[in-house]
Amino acid sequence: MQSKKRGDMEATATQTDPKRRAALGKGIESLLGPRPQAVAPPPPAPEPTGKPLEIPLDRIDRNPNQTRTTFDEAKLAELAASITATGVVQPIVVREIADGRYQLIMGERRWRASQAAGKPTIPAIVRQVSDEQAMEMTIVENLQRADLNPMEQARAYERLSREFKLTQEQMAVRTGKDRASVGNFIRLLKLPSDIQSLVEDGTLTFGHARALLALETVAQMADAANRITALSLSVRQTESMVQGMINPESKVKKAAAAPPQQQDPNVHEAQDRLQRRLGLKVHIEDKKGRGRVIIEYSGIDDFDSILSALGE
Repeated sequence: MQSKKRGDMEATATQTDPKRRAALGKGIESLLGPRPQAVAPPPPAPEPTGKPLEIPLDRIDRNPNQTRTTFDEAKLAELAASITATGVVQPIVVREIADGRYQLIMGERRWRASQAAGKPTIPAIVRQVSDEQAMEMTIVENLQRADLNPMEQARAYERLSREFKLTQEQMAVRTGKDRASVGNFIRLLKLPSDIQSLVEDGTLTFGHARALLALETVAQMADAANRITALSLSVRQTESMVQGMINPESKVKKAAAAPPQQQDPNVHEAQDRLQRRLGLKVHIEDKKGRGRVIIEYSGIDDFDSILSALGE
């Protein structure tokens, strides 16, 4: 009876005495180990909103993969005046790099013009992309613009092909261009460097350059380029001159003594159109609606261009 009463008293003391409860708890911890503490969940990561941020201009670095090499200073001044009056209408696109700095992906003209206008910040959308993704976005964005010179476009397409292993078809889809046009731009890189410089500074147009590609040697191309600049030849005049260089009169004299047959004007026009389209020597032999089309090519790039024009 007394033992029962003593047990009841100890139970009551345990329930009412906090020090005794703590001592019992320590005894249990010594046997079972400390109780696991509840860990607060980490705060949720902020979700990207895609909204532009005002970023200081001096914290934005130029993109080293920029394909544009020349900027029209007069047009930049016009854009700077517009930004002074109304601000930047379309945000630039950047990505975050080390030390709290940012790298341009799209919008270098707006960035440069904002600097010229004395703006401290610029609205920018921050994208989380890899080095490769940023490079591709920069190149494709520039190709979608209309003010790149032909050589800048040619080098941009070549870089997409070399560094991203894109086919001409894939490049055409991504930039919204015609596949044959992509091939023609890439072929400009076959021109000698001095003629490429003439195309880049606007002395020769894309049409002039494409006509010169039909010539077989660097010497012929240089000679033709000199004639174009000296005589201010149009593209059509250049095409006629190039055809005369490909088929000089001496070759005609060596032909069979049979009287030459007059080529049908429609066939001749079609032949000229094919030559301009491909930038290669083309000859159509037609006899009363039957004949053959002969396309001459001097390398695998020329052959690929033929296949591209045929949709292959």
